[in-house]
Amino acid sequence: MSTVITPLLPAGGFAPGVLPSPSPASQSADRATINSRRKHIAVAILSAFIAMILFAVLAFHGYVAWIIAHPYVAPLTSNPKIAKNLDYTDVSFPSKSGHTNVHGWYIPATAGSSELPRTLATAAFKTSGSASPTTLAAAAAPSNRTIVFSHGYGANREETWVPMYDLANLLHRLHYNVFMFDYGYASSTDRSPATGGIEESKQLLAAVQYARSQGADQVVVWGFSMGAGTALQAALQTDSTDRIDALLLDSLFLTSPESLYGNVRQYLDLPRYPSMPLIEGMLHFFTGTDFNKIPTEQVISTAYNIPMYIMHGTDDVKAPLATAEKIASLQSNLLSREWIVKGGKHEMLFQTRSKEYIQRAALFLSQVDAARKTTSTT
Repeated sequence: MSTVITPLLPAGGFAPGVLPSPSPASQSADRATINSRRKHIAVAILSAFIAMILFAVLAFHGYVAWIIAHPYVAPLTSNPKIAKNLDYTDVSFPSKSGHTNVHGWYIPATAGSSELPRTLATAAFKTSGSASPTTLAAAAAPSNRTIVFSHGYGANREETWVPMYDLANLLHRLHYNVFMFDYGYASSTDRSPATGGIEESKQLLAAVQYARSQGADQVVVWGFSMGAGTALQAALQTDSTDRIDALLLDSLFLTSPESLYGNVRQYLDLPRYPSMPLIEGMLHFFTGTDFNKIPTEQVISTAYNIPMYIMHGTDDVKAPLATAEKIASLQSNLLSREWIVKGGKHEMLFQTRSKEYIQRAALFLSQVDAARKTTSTT
């Protein structure tokens, strides 16, 4: 005997092909589920969009910070022998910090080198009447005076727009040893990030120390742009082995959050906030250097005990003239002075005022040399 189970149907049954209508409660639940899913999808899309925007902002500022820390620097195109027939030696040594290496050219003064053209020397000394042109004459003996060039940001030891080879040749004719070197961010062999002068000042001090190891009794640092600012940072840290006797500072640039923002704005119209905090944070990540700890204020407020010659143009859009003037106003050394060039542009003073530039620099160097000789005999 079999049992047939018959489903319970409403009285009268269903019309063929027609299902029962869902209840109002079931319809409301379905709508709520659909709306909830739509909201979740909308939130997910919006979150993804915001995340993409934030990632793009961070990536953009990270790229800007990377470029600042690792500027493009053209490779060396020549050398002192090819450019000016100057004999030189390739040298390298560790930075004073020991974290990076320094590579450069040492150009010794040689017996028989000629003196600076008499017309320029005479004109320079007529300006003050305090020394004789004969102090510029080349000596037969090896020189115990060395000029160390401190190049600017974005350039290497050649710094062609200054132009460095011409200055090296002039100094060689004045019977100075010359040392030209690359900061780490410009090195073709031991590249390291730019640190706004923190590590660069240690590299410069190692260069000064090397010059002294070669017999230099007088070392003058000739800095350009950020290389001038780095020279001032280095002068805060010297000791007996890397003493700096005088500074020549052309188009002085100091790294600070203000100067960093001002130079970024020349290429990108970025708001100060949040752009600068992001860039500074990224720079710290890429370089290990807190740019807010660069001793800019100390540099600006220090009266250095060595002679300093600041040369700056009124039309310098990269390095504020006010900063150079403030530093110059605090100097008390009798040989310290400033030359403000009307219409002068950043690092273009020698290019546009060559004769006067050479006369003024030669006069300053001769007075520094005379003062050193007077001190050594007393």
